[in-house]
Amino acid sequence: MADRRTAILEAATRVIARRGVRGLRVEELATEAGVSTSLIYYHFTDRAGVLRRTLEFISERAERYTTDRPADAQPLDPREELRQTLLLEFQDTPAVRENSTAWGELRASAVFDPELREDLAKATLEWVQEIAELLGRARPSGTATGYAASAERLTALLEGLSVRWLSGSLPLAHARELMASAIEAELRE
Repeated sequence: MADRRTAILEAATRVIARRGVRGLRVEELATEAGVSTSLIYYHFTDRAGVLRRTLEFISERAERYTTDRPADAQPLDPREELRQTLLLEFQDTPAVRENSTAWGELRASAVFDPELREDLAKATLEWVQEIAELLGRARPSGTATGYAASAERLTALLEGLSVRWLSGSLPLAHARELMASAIEAELRE
């Protein structure tokens, strides 16, 4: 059952990335996932439930591809862990492209959808808190307020660079360079 649910969420991410939130139709999602529409309603109740859970899925998948390391790998120092967590959002892979594009589509739609806005604000806050915690470990002499402000700047910059990279107006290597230099600047504060 979990495999079908995952397949539906992967398909929802693809459809949102390709057609936007407004273009997400449950019937098209069912076709993309290879399941019946009734199964989608069974798992997610309604379209809003699909969107809410897809947002969670995108966040969880991003956490996996930015933090997973081989079991026998040496632990990263806090600075390198912060760098890896942010820079691995810039990979030319289908999962990262889909995730980043779908996240941007969900963010854009939240402007007009208060329910989605609330869910997105929660997911964003969790992400900012994660980055603030990494900043605190990498630069222990700072303050909680300073870490939160730095995390806000870094995550906002990442989203902006990602949109530019995905839309073809910024080469991937340059986006990574800009992000890396911003990380270093925030660590110097």
